[in-house]
Amino acid sequence: MKWHELTISTTEEAIEMISNFLHEMDADGVSIEESGTLNKQRDTSLGQWYEHPLNDIPEGQAVIKGYFSELDSDIDALMAVLPERIDQLREFDIDPGDYKITKALVDEEDWANAWKQYFKPIRVSERLTIKPTWEDYTPSPDERIIELDPGMAFGTGTHPTTALCLRTLETVIKGDEEVIDVGTGSGILAIGAILLGARRVLALDLDPIAVTSATENTRLNKLENDIQVHLSDLLGVLNTDGSTPVKPLNVTVPVDVVVANILAEIILLFIDDVYAALKPGGTYIASGIFKNKEDAVAEGLERAGFTIIDRQRDQDWLAFIAKKPE
Repeated sequence: MKWHELTISTTEEAIEMISNFLHEMDADGVSIEESGTLNKQRDTSLGQWYEHPLNDIPEGQAVIKGYFSELDSDIDALMAVLPERIDQLREFDIDPGDYKITKALVDEEDWANAWKQYFKPIRVSERLTIKPTWEDYTPSPDERIIELDPGMAFGTGTHPTTALCLRTLETVIKGDEEVIDVGTGSGILAIGAILLGARRVLALDLDPIAVTSATENTRLNKLENDIQVHLSDLLGVLNTDGSTPVKPLNVTVPVDVVVANILAEIILLFIDDVYAALKPGGTYIASGIFKNKEDAVAEGLERAGFTIIDRQRDQDWLAFIAKKPE
């Protein structure tokens, strides 16, 4: 079987939105390769081993590829509509740069599994290591292993925003917390929270593909009794209007921790909902924030009543740790 390969050369800042566009256009797979220039320092503080050499993508740039069935897709129609959607990002202060879009026809074996050779076990924090299901790995006694098959959803742990969230969760989770993970993707943060000592996690995502992926990864890690994955538009499933939930939730609202690894623009949309969903003294971890949105998110958090405790950074991305006052 052959597949249309749609390649977009753009900026790292635009990765998440353009990848989301490809998913919305019914891509059967999306791959992302960020800059690997010698100017970018690789983090080896936790003993990470990088098997593959750095690529020659210019610093700050990225290459995103979407794969579409040759039989079921009109690739020319997709290429016609995609520039309009990418150009609209500028209205939200997301700069896609002088992007380029190209197409090719490739054999299935050229892409369906080839990406797996680049996804190796990686220790992302003092205690957490992400291991793809197809890799053999012997952990040290202090490691907690997240078994992951990311499928089509975001969240292999290699993107700075995901790693930031996991490291931040490690400092926030003390034991027995109830957590809500908004925009769970592959479920990696929900799984990490349980392995770090949280009691229960409600994992939410608007994308049915992500819900399926997170549910499967929860099963792979044998955490079905600890994590509930739910289809929800942000915190909509909490039914703050007082109506009866579709099914009982596994956490009692207000909760101890809310974590959201999503775009800054979305974080700004539901800050008040997060505030209402947290106990007094509860913690909000907000990540997925590019450096040019730092001030806007900080202002939004403080305006909602949060106290900003810390800001964690990785390359051009950052995560806020904010507290709801006692």
